[in-house]
Order: sequence, then C-alpha cells, then structure tokens
Amino acid sequence: MKFHGNKTSILTALVATPVLLLTACSSVPQWVGKGGGYMNEKDAKAFYGVGAVMGIRNEPLAKETADNRARADLAKYVDTYTSYLMRDYAASTTAGDFTKTSEEQNVERALKTFVSARLSGVVVMDRWEKEDKTGKTIYSLAKLDLDKFKDQVGQMKELNEAARDFVRKNAEKAFERLQQEEDKRGVK
Repeated sequence: MKFHGNKTSILTALVATPVLLLTACSSVPQWVGKGGGYMNEKDAKAFYGVGAVMGIRNEPLAKETADNRARADLAKYVDTYTSYLMRDYAASTTAGDFTKTSEEQNVERALKTFVSARLSGVVVMDRWEKEDKTGKTIYSLAKLDLDKFKDQVGQMKELNEAARDFVRKNAEKAFERLQQEEDKRGVK
C-alpha cells in the first residue's frame, strides 16, 4: 500500500478524528448536571424538570419514561407536600465510679414526600442520550413557562376569581422563594 502525501498529516488526522468525535459526543448539556428548578430567561421565568431512565431497550418507551419523569420532577417545584419526622435519643449513665460511663444513642429519621399537581402547558424541550458500557441513559428536559401557567389558571372555569388570583400570586411567590434559596446557596 502506497500513501500519497505527508505521513505526518495522515497520522495527525488519524489521531485527531477520534478525539474530535469523543469531544463532540461528550458535551453534556448544562441542564443534565444542574437538574430541575427555576430559571430566569431573557424576558421570562420558567420552571424546569429533568428526568432520566436507563436500562430500557425499547427506545420509544424509554423516551416516554424520561419525559414523564421530567414532568414529575417539574411538578415537585410547583406543589409538594413533605412530611418529616426525626426522633433523637441519647443517654449517658454512670453508677458509683464516675470514670466509667455507659453511652447510648439512637437517631431515626422518616421522610415522605408527595407530589400532586395538574399541570397544563408542560413541554419537553430537549433530550440527551449517554451511551456507556452499562447501556444507554436518556435524559429529558421539561419546561413550564410561569406566565403561561398563570394565564391558564386565569382561564380555569372551576375556580372562582379569588382562588384564581390566589394561585397566580402564589405561583410567583413560589418562583421567588426558589430563586432566593438557590441564591443563598450560590447555585447557578
């Protein structure tokens, strides 16, 4: 076999091509690492949810599962009920000789979270797939625009005007509280 041209440039091309392909394939979208929450965009505010699934070989089913998990993740930012119980017990016992003690302690924690929300206007904005030796993982990004959500609440017939105003106002407050908490923690 005879090569025409510079052997160095051919060798460089052979080495550089796989590196470029790996770099292009490995660029993980920022939302995958950040997860769900709120985001201030140019002129709007929105809630986002991120869902993922791995181990499902049926691709349409895997995508639908990741999408639904993203919607469920988004719902927890709008309406979440959390029940939390912590029991803490500690004891120190001495008898006669104060140099010898018996110590015991027990800490229990129970946490239950329940999300129930009826959301209209949630859109799956993006998907990203990662393939490795364990298989394929599909990530989905769902978005709920805050202004559209407030408009939809205003159009709900089953809510009276006072309830619609309350929901609209609290949607804005929930967004602001999330933003304040993440600002305190330095989350970008």
